[in-house]
Amino acid sequence: MGHFGFSYMGLIYLILLFLPNLLWTRNKPEDYEPLSESRVLLALEREGQVCVTCCAVFFSDFNLKPWSPWSIWLLASMLCMLLYELWWVRYFRSAKTQRDFYRSLLGVPVAGATLPVVAFFCLGMYGRVIWMMLAVLILGVGHIGIHLQHRRCLEKAL
Repeated sequence: MGHFGFSYMGLIYLILLFLPNLLWTRNKPEDYEPLSESRVLLALEREGQVCVTCCAVFFSDFNLKPWSPWSIWLLASMLCMLLYELWWVRYFRSAKTQRDFYRSLLGVPVAGATLPVVAFFCLGMYGRVIWMMLAVLILGVGHIGIHLQHRRCLEKAL
C-alpha cells in the first residue's frame, strides 16, 4: 500500500523530470503552436501530475533497499529515465522542430511522454505502491494521449 515518509528517490526522479521541461520553455520547437487539447485528456494529465508528484515525494517505499527480485523494477525504471534524458539531449541538439519534439526513441512512440510515464510506473512497482501505479495510469492516459493527438495533427499538416 505504501509507507508515508520522504522519498529521496522520488525527489531525484522529479528533478530529472522537471529540469529538462524547464529548459524546454526556452527552447520550444521553432514551429510550435499550442493546439487545443481535449479537456478530458488535459484534466487527466493535470490530476495525474499532482498525484504522481505527491506519491513520488511522500512514500518512502521508493528509496533504495537491499537487492531483491523487486529491484529489477527499479533498474527498469532507471533505464527509462536514462532514455528520457537521452531523448531530451537529442531534442536540444536537434533543429528543435515539432517533428523533433514528437519523435520516437528506439521504437518508443512519443518518447518524451511515454518514457517518464513508464519510468514512474516501474518505480511504483518497485515500491509496491498501488497509489503511484494508479496515479501514473491516470497521468499516462492524459499525457500520452495529448502527445499522440499533437503528433497526429502534425502528421496531417505535412
